[in-house]
Amino acid sequence: MTHQSRVRPDQPAVPLTDPPNADPMLPRLFRVRAVTQEVSDTFTLDLVPEDGRPVPFQPGQISMLYAFGVGEIPISISSDPADPSVLSHTIRAVGKVSRALADLKPGAMVGVRTPFGTPWPVAAAQGSDVLFLGGGVGIAPLRPAIYRVLAEREKYGNILILYGARTPEDILFRDELRGWRSRFDLSVRVTVDRATGSWSGRVGVVTQLIKGGGFDRMHTVAFVCGPEVMMRYGVHTLNDHGITNDRIYITMERNMKCAVGLCGHCQFGAELVCRDGPVFRFDRIAETFAIREI
Repeated sequence: MTHQSRVRPDQPAVPLTDPPNADPMLPRLFRVRAVTQEVSDTFTLDLVPEDGRPVPFQPGQISMLYAFGVGEIPISISSDPADPSVLSHTIRAVGKVSRALADLKPGAMVGVRTPFGTPWPVAAAQGSDVLFLGGGVGIAPLRPAIYRVLAEREKYGNILILYGARTPEDILFRDELRGWRSRFDLSVRVTVDRATGSWSGRVGVVTQLIKGGGFDRMHTVAFVCGPEVMMRYGVHTLNDHGITNDRIYITMERNMKCAVGLCGHCQFGAELVCRDGPVFRFDRIAETFAIREI
């Protein structure tokens, strides 16, 4: 495919999307349609709006999910943006709010403020190779962007999905990964940190998958999501393979509280994650990201 476009270094951030509520701090009621246990500590909530109004969103945007009587947490939307009638959120149960959400049954109600934040620049990446690098539950925020890119496959060059999990038992979205791997128009590589059972696939950190190549370093846009240490080494490895920071995007849903830039809880250097992110072009935050105390 001919490379026809380039994500420019001076491309501005996409502005925050206003939720459909008049008051962005007021949750809407959503009903739990389904709860899917993906792996031992991670589940997916499928939510439908109680008022029937669909919620258009862009890949990479987030929701604030409120478990009544417990609290609120930010979670990236992990469903297909082509179907705004259902919002899916893939959540690792590690805190009191996420555990409360994990205990919900179909028919239960959840408060939702959505959508917020800057999306993955999938349209600006048209004409380029696209590399998705995900670690652990980090594949979930990448999933809507993968859906969008595959829905418009002819507009992109090579597509690579590189995914790493702790063990084979921790691999998310197994059926989808198998389906994507069966296609002839993209490359899917999966690795685990530690092999168990009958696993015969790759073993090693996810950044090793970048060394397999299959992309044009001068015409590749990389979308990266995972634990911070994984993103740190992922960026370094991408740099080593010729992908510069202005073509690397990461997402950071860290410490968000209000989602509308009022409380300052998610300040990251000069940026507010909820106002300026959660998706950042890496050259904008590289200096701050290097300071591990922030």
